[in-house]
This record gives sequence, C-alpha cells and structure tokens, in this order.
Amino acid sequence: MLPKQHNLVLSPYIELYNILIPKDNLLRRINELVDFTFVYEELKESYCHNNGRTAQDPIRMFKYLLLKTIFDLSDVDLVERSKTDLAFKFFLDLAPEESVIDPSLLTKFRKLRLKDMKLLDLLIGKTVEIAIEKGIIRSKSVIVDATHTKARYMQKTPQEVL
Repeated sequence: MLPKQHNLVLSPYIELYNILIPKDNLLRRINELVDFTFVYEELKESYCHNNGRTAQDPIRMFKYLLLKTIFDLSDVDLVERSKTDLAFKFFLDLAPEESVIDPSLLTKFRKLRLKDMKLLDLLIGKTVEIAIEKGIIRSKSVIVDATHTKARYMQKTPQEVL
C-alpha cells in the first residue's frame, strides 16, 4: 500500500546539509532540479492502493537504484555508504540521523515492482533526459562501440611476463 502523503522531515540537524554539501554537488543539483513524481505514475500499477502494509516510498527506492547506477555500487555497499554519506542522505530525503533501509529491500523492489528491466531503464532514461535538459549533466562524447580491447600499457599480466 502506498502512503497517502509525503512525510515532512523535522530534524534539528537538517541544517548540516546546507553547511556540508556544496551547492554545486551533483546529487544536490539533481535532487533540486529533477521532479521525481513521474516514478509514482510509472509504478502505480505495481502497488495495491487499499490493502497491505505501508510500502517504502517508490521515489526513495528508485533514488537508491539511481545512486547504485551512478556510483556503480552493490546493494550492500550502497546502503553502507548511505549511512555515512550526507550527500546520499540528502538525495534520499532522509534526515541526518534517520536510519536507512535493509539491502534486501532493493532486491524486493526490483523483483516485485520492476518486474521487467525495461521499466528500470525507462525510469533511469527519463531521469537522465530531465537532467540533460536542466543542464545538470553535459555529455560531449558519444559511445559508438563498447568492444573490450587490450590496453597498450597492460598488454601482459604479471603471470604472463614471468
């Protein structure tokens, strides 16, 4: 069951975000400029609206997956870093002293709510599209082919040299 309204976070430590996270921080800029409400619209069929326990906020769960994609972290590493990294907590709309989720919830979210990976790609694609439109991400390169090639400096492994 989805919560009816977004919870307002009241914390005596909320000012830490303004002191410690610079205004040009990537996560701060994404959080302030991108409207993530499209996630509700895309996932509304995945949730029961009148029955069951209250679910974790789908926007927060999507933001966890977005952080996982941006920083190339495992679920466990992402949750561990979210405990101590104030930029992550700010991006996830958590108070500095608020606890984070269990890593297994990310797996459940992917399996139950994002049954096909095309939906996750669609959500991430929309976020990147909005971020490029707002000028947060600037891409000057185009990747044509991602074929693995041997690098010049590491043609042989140490075992091969021996």
